Amino acid sequence: MVESVTLNVEGMSCQHCVKAVESNVKELGGVNDVRVHLEQGTVDVDFQAAYVSLDQIRETIEDQGYTVK
Repeated sequence: MVESVTLNVEGMSCQHCVKAVESNVKELGGVNDVRVHLEQGTVDVDFQAAYVSLDQIRETIEDQGYTVK
């Protein structure tokens, strides 16, 4: 079952931030799609909860230096 979530992420300010978040989250097994909305400060993630948890997704974003609210 695919779940969709929108995370509020602070600290993203440029295309480098977009690439860092998207590429690292996409590497997680079970993530189907990642879309960063820089202007809104949000990240949409479609994932399969059987393979990856929301906590793992949050940790991956925070490991890139951003804050997930």
